[in-house]
Amino acid sequence: MSINTVAHINLRGNARAALDFYRAVFGGDLAAVTYADAQNVQNPDEADQIMWGQVTSAEGFQIMAYDVPSARPWSQGETPFFVSVRGSDADEITGYWKKLSEGSTILVDLAPAGWAPLYGMLTDPFGVTWVLDVAVEYNPA
Repeated sequence: MSINTVAHINLRGNARAALDFYRAVFGGDLAAVTYADAQNVQNPDEADQIMWGQVTSAEGFQIMAYDVPSARPWSQGETPFFVSVRGSDADEITGYWKKLSEGSTILVDLAPAGWAPLYGMLTDPFGVTWVLDVAVEYNPA
């Protein structure tokens, strides 16, 4: 049996733009269902917003997002979570970093760290904080 963890981002009115951005960075396929598609429109102004969406790549990247309807409370919060992208290939992580950093606020430059060959942190244009690093194989003694 195996499981995976997928970050699910709650946004307000810009989930499609966020998913398009993440697809441009990581590649893969975008699947999106609007409130209209699901016949679940509560506010006609929000009919074309995303009720369920995700980007999935062959390399294993996956993220989900939706637009919280205006009838429900929502607050972007102050770094309520990080999305972590870990890989074993420095070139691949660097490529993602370059694309993801466009228009983003760099919190920690992508560089070697005491615990990883490469580590960086940024907040993207949608307010999501990302951590990218090259994983080190852990072998407890």
